[in-house]
Amino acid sequence: MTDKYEAIRLKNQLCFPIYLCSKEITRKYGALLEKLDLTYTQYVVMMYFWEKKSSNVKELGKALMLDPSTLTPLLKKLEAKGYLTRERSQSDERNLTVSLTEKGDSLKDEAIPVRDEMCCCIGLDAGEAETLYKLIAKVLANVEKE
Repeated sequence: MTDKYEAIRLKNQLCFPIYLCSKEITRKYGALLEKLDLTYTQYVVMMYFWEKKSSNVKELGKALMLDPSTLTPLLKKLEAKGYLTRERSQSDERNLTVSLTEKGDSLKDEAIPVRDEMCCCIGLDAGEAETLYKLIAKVLANVEKE
């Protein structure tokens, strides 16, 4: 006889190991990022600006899937550390442009070992990591459609 509750057991839920994995990876990053005086979310924002150099808050929020109520205090803290500058558009005060400072740009050299340490910690070879990345991106794309 089949257990009618089999479908809701933790061992049969994809969401649970994804949740645990995310939580534990973020925790591990936290320990590594202490040296840089960054939280995980601040680190993600800095990676965005190391790539883009400058952006408005709307583009940043869309790219990182973060809302303005999360971004505003985060950007203020990064600005206070001297890593970013925030400037209102003269043509439209609703637009806030955020730019990477020289100090913020130089921080990326200190951040390089973080990725390498996390790669060792996760224990996937390059092919496995690429496959996992593609699968997660597919899941995210499908969830965003809903």
